[in-house]
Amino acid sequence: MTHHTTKILAVLALCAFGSAPPHLALAQNELAQKVSPQATTVRIGFFPNVTHAPALVAYEEGYYTQEITGVKVDVKEFVSGTTLSEAFAAGALDIGLIGPGPAINAAAKELPIQMIAGVSQAGAVLIARQGSGIQSAKDLAGKRVAVPSLGNSQDIILRALLASENLKAQDNGGDVVISSVPPADVANAFANKQLDAALLPEPWGALLQAQGNEIVGDEKTLWRGGDYPAAVVIVNIKFAQANPEIVKEFLTAHMRAIKFINTSPELAEASVAKALLELANQKLDPQVLKTALLRTPITADLNMEALKAFGQLSVDAGYTRRLPDFERLVNLTPLQEVASAMATK
Repeated sequence: MTHHTTKILAVLALCAFGSAPPHLALAQNELAQKVSPQATTVRIGFFPNVTHAPALVAYEEGYYTQEITGVKVDVKEFVSGTTLSEAFAAGALDIGLIGPGPAINAAAKELPIQMIAGVSQAGAVLIARQGSGIQSAKDLAGKRVAVPSLGNSQDIILRALLASENLKAQDNGGDVVISSVPPADVANAFANKQLDAALLPEPWGALLQAQGNEIVGDEKTLWRGGDYPAAVVIVNIKFAQANPEIVKEFLTAHMRAIKFINTSPELAEASVAKALLELANQKLDPQVLKTALLRTPITADLNMEALKAFGQLSVDAGYTRRLPDFERLVNLTPLQEVASAMATK
């Protein structure tokens, strides 16, 4: 392949949970202002998850390099929204796909980002280890539950789910132990009985289910009947202002990928499978991948009501003290312009 891929192993932790102190917020803004006015490279971050399927397809099918012209495309792989938002804070990314929770938290800390498109909806499940005795969320009392990272979207939804059952995490005075575990490592932790359950994005839920573990909360029962964004596209505001055409070219590749996934599902499944194997060294059974994609509607649409509700969940979970101005955070004008241009072709 012609892509330049960089796996992120560590980034500067400049975006700690809670309100950022003034000197940190200033440092973040200064980092954003250092973006080259006329970029020679665009740095794109995403996860090897089905919730980020448009990025996997755009990467595998070459849409990024086909549409983004005149600059180098540098693709960076992450394992969670927490680490990706830290990379934005460190000035290491220009565009990224991320869960709504970390994006909202980062914006609340005045990180200079905007949401410019949707990616996917729902696409997560609560799965219990075989033999754990867990049949529903209320059975999580006293159990050990994994999420991809603390403060990410699955963690925030898990804490809301616990609250609905009058349960609390151990770090909030309860007895449910929530641990940060990379999704690819959960199967081994289940096998060794180090975990009882996990709330994970796809395809990891479908993979664990195929191994004999039990879904106890699917994509429609976890929250809002599945009507919420699983991933969104964010951009560094300074980069977008200085490089509007690159942003539109990225969105063109993004929309091409979404159309391909929704109109050619079998070909798209093969493309996603290749990307997952290359980026995550994860070879999936075709039926597992099909199940994962069926649980994850792929769309560029953004539900503002759901975003605001997600923000309130983050406040309730204690990951942010205030909400950002959503009217300023969400800017769909470039997406609308790209969609209109593509419709006339």
